[in-house]
Amino acid sequence: MSALPDEDIDGFFTTSRTTGREESVELSDDSYRTFLPDLHDPKLTEVRGMAYEEFAQNRYQAPFLRDLLAYWDGLYREPFVGITSDGTVREGLYALPPTVPSDTGNAPSEAAVRFLGMLTPGELDAVRHDIDAPQWRAWSNPEFVVYRVGLRMEVLTDDKKSAIHDVLRTSLSPEGYARVSGAMELNGYLGELVGLPTVMNRHSYWFSVFGDPSAGTGGEPWGWQLFGHHVALNFVSVGGRHVIAPVFLGAEPALTDDGSHEPLFAERERLALELAGSLTAAQRARAVVFASVLDPAMPEGRLHPADERHVAGAFRDNRVIPYEGIPAAELDDAQRDLLRRIVADCLLLLVEGQRELALAEYDAHADQTWCSWYGATDGSQPFYFRVHSPVLIAEFDDHAGVWLDNKLPARFHVHTTLRHPNGNDYAKALIARWRERGE
Repeated sequence: MSALPDEDIDGFFTTSRTTGREESVELSDDSYRTFLPDLHDPKLTEVRGMAYEEFAQNRYQAPFLRDLLAYWDGLYREPFVGITSDGTVREGLYALPPTVPSDTGNAPSEAAVRFLGMLTPGELDAVRHDIDAPQWRAWSNPEFVVYRVGLRMEVLTDDKKSAIHDVLRTSLSPEGYARVSGAMELNGYLGELVGLPTVMNRHSYWFSVFGDPSAGTGGEPWGWQLFGHHVALNFVSVGGRHVIAPVFLGAEPALTDDGSHEPLFAERERLALELAGSLTAAQRARAVVFASVLDPAMPEGRLHPADERHVAGAFRDNRVIPYEGIPAAELDDAQRDLLRRIVADCLLLLVEGQRELALAEYDAHADQTWCSWYGATDGSQPFYFRVHSPVLIAEFDDHAGVWLDNKLPARFHVHTTLRHPNGNDYAKALIARWRERGE
């Protein structure tokens, strides 16, 4: 095997994650602990003990990062359009129920009102935004701060942190809350592994409230946002519908070896591999877009040092993402069922009734859904998987290390994204429908 190209980009990222290679990227049985960095590494000792703001200022010195932040800022300042497959937004894909269902539930809005009632005037000014505020689109997923939106959880008193968790718990399904809180805990676990608990901990996240939750019981749009390292959620309630998108969830590592956390995305990975393994040779030829996650056949720019393969992450609200892979119409019934179960797992954060409404939207466009795969389909390699329909785009991507030292993608660093294309991220299409009804 030829030597890996491994030129440093900024001390955290190297060219090995973006350089195509003819050799397969094989998975090993090594624990993530094999790739723990030396705790005396200067990249760790230089920032050890820094609070989040001091750490951010330190990271801003990297030329690569300065260029990336400038690029992200340009994307953030674009008017919102929404992700499309060809640059044109399809209208009429999202609808509200005729009336607000009685079983929608007021627990999320009541929890948000209780939280707001605990805050000082200055905290209220920082945490509250208009429902149409541009700050919705300021979320990001790195461990350093990009935009300062809302309140930083780690500096709040314990009762206020607990109140935020009550908002999350009442807004999400029990399984969804477990997944989100698990990702937050794993962020804290990573901070402990590398000796940087002041940089990465279970509360190094920003929280905001949009709109007036006290009016939410009547269907008035309101929502909340939580974002930080490997966790970004945007929740909106409008007219009896809940929308949670965009979503970014990930972890490095995505599990602990003491059994205190199950792998975050084990079920989704299992279902995806089952689907990929069921493909016929003809189907596989369609579905597998690239033979590996570092296939040299990828066009220039397809691999990004920070995003690697995923295309629907932070600041990508207006990206044009063409369909690729195999249409679901070419799958058999069992394969289509597997694909739907993957989608259901991607929508797990929604409470059950709301999840069924989102799945019904997916079902209505099942024949216009595509799925694509990068890498081997037998589980021997890291992989990238995408489901893409007019109303949903979801990604799963195995990543190289950032804080761990694996130079190539591995299963213990995972990024996932979820969005609603054609204008319904942040529930913007449904809010427009609400206003058209004059309610």
